[in-house]
Amino acid sequence: MPVKGDAPVLPGARAIARYVRISPNKARRVVNLVRGLPAKEALTVLQFAPQAASEQVYKVLASAIANAENNERLDPDALLVSEAFVDEGPTMKRFQPRAQGRAYRIRKRTCHITIAVEAVAPAARQAKKAAAKKAAPAEAKPETKAQASESASNTEGAE
Repeated sequence: MPVKGDAPVLPGARAIARYVRISPNKARRVVNLVRGLPAKEALTVLQFAPQAASEQVYKVLASAIANAENNERLDPDALLVSEAFVDEGPTMKRFQPRAQGRAYRIRKRTCHITIAVEAVAPAARQAKKAAAKKAAPAEAKPETKAQASESASNTEGAE
């Protein structure tokens, strides 16, 4: 039975932001956008994402890239977001006064954002891009003039 230590470990780095004042569910929406993307592309996606949590996730991803570059001496262009998840942090409880002496509880949620990047060999990146292109729907190729006239004459003769 394979154990966690048996898998080949790719070089990489990670960054964690703890006690971020964003609801974990809202942060997870943003983290799901970048999981599995190349690091530079993920930064671009986060830069233009309209969600408020994208700013915090951007900072964590930029920190993970900087950790890989400075601590592990990895090429930032060859990095891939291998792991990205959001854990729930402590919830601060506050009370809002209401009518007739009542009080409503307000929960101010926090989360811990973790992003790990790993270096991917250029050959592996090319293979992943090729696989992504094959998975994409094939576009209709424009016909040459000879093919267009040949197919037109075949359809006329059939009538």
